[in-house]
Amino acid sequence: MKLTKLFKRVATALCAVALAVGVAGCGGGADKEQFINIATGGTAGTYYPIGGAIAEVLNKNGMNASAQSTGASVANINMLKDKQVELAIVQNDITYYAVNGKEMFEEGGKIENLFGIASLYPETCQFVVTEDSGIKSINDLRGKRVAVGAAGSGAEANARQILEAYGITYNDIDEQFLSFAEGAYALKDGTVDAAFLTAGYPTASVQDISSQKKIRLLPIDDEHIKNLAEKYPFYTKTVVPAGTYQGFDEEITSVSVMAILVANDKIDAALGEKLTKAIFDNVDKIVAAHAAGKNINKDNASKGLDFIKMNEGAAKVLK
Repeated sequence: MKLTKLFKRVATALCAVALAVGVAGCGGGADKEQFINIATGGTAGTYYPIGGAIAEVLNKNGMNASAQSTGASVANINMLKDKQVELAIVQNDITYYAVNGKEMFEEGGKIENLFGIASLYPETCQFVVTEDSGIKSINDLRGKRVAVGAAGSGAEANARQILEAYGITYNDIDEQFLSFAEGAYALKDGTVDAAFLTAGYPTASVQDISSQKKIRLLPIDDEHIKNLAEKYPFYTKTVVPAGTYQGFDEEITSVSVMAILVANDKIDAALGEKLTKAIFDNVDKIVAAHAAGKNINKDNASKGLDFIKMNEGAAKVLK
């Protein structure tokens, strides 16, 4: 009888320990902190400061995030696909190519594990020249040395498509496959006649040029904007205000794509909801990091995302 009671007591104690361990294990899994790597872009562009500000916002709202400099949109898509990062800032046109297996993603096929979080701000296509070059229009670029963006990058695709709208191919120019920063240095050094970039304005690399040389942005007229948008529906008309860059006091029209925040399937609905809410509750912190942040708001947060599956938690916040 005493032995039976002893067995019962031992069994009860073991059950209690197992239950405690089980609860602790369950609780640890639910509360386990997930590190969020955010892929951005080069340090001379807009993605890097915006991504850094987003990481800071997430960290101050109970998450563990870090932003890293990358080769921007195309590289970021591949990092999401390979699960090297969990979040990335990407142009919506490049994301469109990725989920549909087009352009630079044609060979590898459609990428399935991409989910929209939110649209952030418009990224403006900017052809930059120095005032003393005498170049005043995109048509004037024929025969010139033009930095068109890094090979295979989102910016390079934009440059090619815009030049195409004007009937200009790489056979008509001396194309130089240079990044934002490299193109800016080359323009300052006079080794190229024009540099192209796609980024939220004002862009650090262009500001750097304008602080040393008088610059000009080349306009895209309404007729060419219309033709471009008919063929590539992700483009929208944008007006760059006079005085955006030091010494250039003319308003010009151009086109933009949207910078969007994209996740892979490592971000579940609960985390997607938490991080999206944190971003839109703290837009002022992002604006403080870069002027492009002033365009981040819920009214535009679903713009340019029709083609991609949304993270369920993010979609809940945006609704």
